[in-house]
Amino acid sequence: MTAKISYDDVEVGTELPAQTFGVTRATLVQYAGASGDFNPIHWNEKFATEVGLPDVIAHGMFTMAEAIRVVTDWTGDPGAVVEYGVRFTKPVVVPNDDQGATIEVTAKVGAKLDDNTVRVDLTAMSAGQKVLGMSRAVVRLA
Repeated sequence: MTAKISYDDVEVGTELPAQTFGVTRATLVQYAGASGDFNPIHWNEKFATEVGLPDVIAHGMFTMAEAIRVVTDWTGDPGAVVEYGVRFTKPVVVPNDDQGATIEVTAKVGAKLDDNTVRVDLTAMSAGQKVLGMSRAVVRLA
């Protein structure tokens, strides 16, 4: 696959389509099974609160993966992501109810680089708090 977005068609400040991702306790159990990360802070409310968390929290890597979907959906090619990094700033707290939590992700082109690459700056929010800091991806465009 090749990115469907042309390097020449984007400018610094180009906004990617924002997305919102739902997270429930069932989502966390599914992710735990897929990743092998069965840390009880991600599924056991009693344990999570005993170690000082407000409730069960989403896996950091899950949060990171959801956020990059904004970029991969925009490019049309997950292989276009050359580099991706974040800092985990706040946890995504997932209550045990029918709604769970949401992760709202926005992104924009922060810089045009060499070799048809751009830096995309992402913002991931949950419950009004920024949950990923310094979230940036370098993406190779067509």
